[in-house]
Amino acid sequence: MAARPTALDLSSGHTFMHPTKRIHDEQDISHFHNSQAYSSIVTFLFQLNVAMFPQHQQPGSRIQAWELDSSQTQFSRPVRKLSALITKLDAIIDEAPPDLVGPRRFGNVSFRKWYTIVEAAMPGLLAEHLPDEILSLDRNNDTGGEKQGDDEAEEADKIVRARDELSAYLLGSFGSAQRLDYGTGHELSFLAFLGGIWRLGGFEKSNASGIEERGVVLGILEPYFQLIRRLIKTYTLEPAGSHGVWGLDDHFFLPYIFGSAQFCPAIHSVGDQLPSDGSLGAAPDPSEITRSESVERLRKNNMYFAAIGFINDVKKGPFWEHSRVLYDISGVPQGWAKINKGMLKMYNGEVLAKFPVIQHFPFGSIFSWDLDPGNNSNNPNPPPPPSVSASVPTTSQPPLAPQPPPRLLSPPATNLHHGEDYTSSLPTVSANIMNPPPTLAQGRFPVSSHSSAAAAGVHPHPHPHPPPLVGIGAGAGTKAPWAKPAGSGTSTATIPPQPSPPPPTPATTTTARKTGMEGMGTTRAPWA
Repeated sequence: MAARPTALDLSSGHTFMHPTKRIHDEQDISHFHNSQAYSSIVTFLFQLNVAMFPQHQQPGSRIQAWELDSSQTQFSRPVRKLSALITKLDAIIDEAPPDLVGPRRFGNVSFRKWYTIVEAAMPGLLAEHLPDEILSLDRNNDTGGEKQGDDEAEEADKIVRARDELSAYLLGSFGSAQRLDYGTGHELSFLAFLGGIWRLGGFEKSNASGIEERGVVLGILEPYFQLIRRLIKTYTLEPAGSHGVWGLDDHFFLPYIFGSAQFCPAIHSVGDQLPSDGSLGAAPDPSEITRSESVERLRKNNMYFAAIGFINDVKKGPFWEHSRVLYDISGVPQGWAKINKGMLKMYNGEVLAKFPVIQHFPFGSIFSWDLDPGNNSNNPNPPPPPSVSASVPTTSQPPLAPQPPPRLLSPPATNLHHGEDYTSSLPTVSANIMNPPPTLAQGRFPVSSHSSAAAAGVHPHPHPHPPPLVGIGAGAGTKAPWAKPAGSGTSTATIPPQPSPPPPTPATTTTARKTGMEGMGTTRAPWA
């Protein structure tokens, strides 16, 4: 289990500051991974994750799972106040209706109007909904201002208060009003907003069952996800930094972490060692995400299926076609615990180690850019972050006719929605699935990485697998920029244009699939 995030020492006076950009190039990511901010974010994330695991109420008694509509979840006063803040932000959408009716390729400019209204109302909203402990910090900073001279009072007005620093993270969590998009960097900003409140003592102290952390996830984060989904659908916000078909999700990541935790084997307390595989007895099979009727039934109770349901709301076509990574993950045979740990690892590699995402994260006094004293503080050359894969656009290939690619082939792939050829590498993640250490004092993810082995195969789902591409094999060269010459150790492939195959039928012949990794079963999840 993760150790609790280190609370800020406010006894001797603390100077708040406006968060600023500190990551300007790839080299700065190494510093970030050894900073106090990184340790605080990772520890807070682990703490929320373990609180969502089902729990044994008493030895030998029933197991309590934490569903979205569960009456067993208790919400403290700070959680209820922040949940009411999300409700008010949602209501402001009605004050800024979209300008145009009907579908639109790019974001609707009315989102800027909504954002302007929220920005203007933010000081009052925070004063009304922030926990009392945070507001008391601001009142202490303001004490004595009325008895000072004009110059001193003017200087006091320049003091940065706790709500000022927190508001930067909250305003950064709704998407970009300039680019009209939303992505995992904005999602991270909201996680930092809640983590900042936690570090300032704004939430109640939790217990061995993780009641307060669970309230944060179910009472604040889930309403936030619902708010963002409405913003995306209302203003057609674009994905920010999406990998397309080779990304986990165009907009979100955290629902898959907490949603998979809801289906993991039960633990006795948040201090237990987390199981490395298996699932809750009543949990659905991960492959159920491909069945629309199962998704509609489970999205009301589980965050993972709620995220899948939103994908089905905004995307059309076969699930394996537009969500290849999620489709591969659904075949992990070790259960939801393995998926949960893989998601944590993938979050580090795809969000906290990706320059296009993390470059926008601002650092202040709550999430400090300074090196963490407990993590390589004496090392002038901290270790690099996990390797980052990059998308390689290409226009040199002949177009392929729309057809479902084999599940286990690495790129190239074809954008079947728009008919454009492109390639993108799968997320690069380390070989060993991470188990959160007992104390997590280090606050570190593994940094070793490897590329998943590509192999042809079929999906183990009960429904038919899409038919494989034909005409693919080692042989003549290719114009693809990532290909290597023959004899270099990397096979090349010639992909002649092929006619579209007929839709798969129950009689489709399949062959046993291989992963290239012993013991990982029949899937090619990004971390397998």
